[in-house]
Amino acid sequence: MYKNILLAVDLNDEKSWKRAVPDAVELVRASSGKLNIMTVIPDFGMSIVGQFFRKDYEKDVAEKVLAALKNFVKSNIPDDIQVRHAVGEGNVYEAILDMAKEMSADLIVVSSGRDDLKDFLLGPNAARIVRHADCSVLVVRN
Repeated sequence: MYKNILLAVDLNDEKSWKRAVPDAVELVRASSGKLNIMTVIPDFGMSIVGQFFRKDYEKDVAEKVLAALKNFVKSNIPDDIQVRHAVGEGNVYEAILDMAKEMSADLIVVSSGRDDLKDFLLGPNAARIVRHADCSVLVVRN
């Protein structure tokens, strides 16, 4: 069974976690494992854009997002589940894959993707995670 599960959520998109959270919680309980829950802050894209923000902007944003993630966990994850919080930065699928390696996850749980991509089997981030992950991936349909 899976002992170290990584659940990736978008705090701004309820569909990214509404159905995935119960599945991740059930798997953690069944295996007496640990839940690692993460969200990703997008980067600026081009370095020229970054010069328009103050130097500590990224740190401030990361702290605020981590606080929001902790509030999310308090509201949506049962108290008996052991949780580790993480905030990644940059490209979504790369940040999730990097975090999975860093924490030696044996399962990644992600949502299938956005509604505007409903004609595709998976959204682009979920598809890349499935293709490149070193561990099992559970894709939960929205």
